Amino acid sequence: MQKIRLKILGLSVSQTQSGAYALVLSEENGNRRIPIIIGPVEAQAIAIQLEGLKPPRPLTHDLIKNIALAFNIVLIEVIIHKLDEGIFYSELLCEMNGQEVKIDSRTSDAVALALRFRCPIYTTEEILSKAGIVLDAEEGLSEGESHPAQKKESTESSPFARYTLQELEDLLNEAVQNEDYEKASVLRDEINHRKKN
Repeated sequence: MQKIRLKILGLSVSQTQSGAYALVLSEENGNRRIPIIIGPVEAQAIAIQLEGLKPPRPLTHDLIKNIALAFNIVLIEVIIHKLDEGIFYSELLCEMNGQEVKIDSRTSDAVALALRFRCPIYTTEEILSKAGIVLDAEEGLSEGESHPAQKKESTESSPFARYTLQELEDLLNEAVQNEDYEKASVLRDEINHRKKN
């Protein structure tokens, strides 16, 4: 089985399922993308890591990583190995005491863990052929963009437009401490927008 490395292109609100998100993965050396519909909790776990937010207490995926490290278990790679009736199946390839073990995982959890362990994510040509799509350049997500729907808002229409940059950073820290990650994400986008302009 030939493995094809993927990168995380971003998260967006799902256009097809209310309350869900689309995790968009892209082949590293190509232009095909795989959109995977995931729930809001899983999207939050991925977004927090993508955005570099540090929750005051470990979330579930952080806890799993801490347990793994405490017992000298290393996550080597994640592979999305099967697509059946629209559902993606993944495995975690772990190593402990020189022995490799494969563990079945939901794809959203596997990606959240891959981000935390900084390990590669792979799929197969068969899955890319079945589920891969090619978008026009203006339709796709730019790398690292997590919430394109929020990008529509200009700084002027943002609820935080009247705040200074320092006040926004204080609000961001407060939102993270209160585990209000949706607010933190909006604040982070506003801060990034201001810094670019």
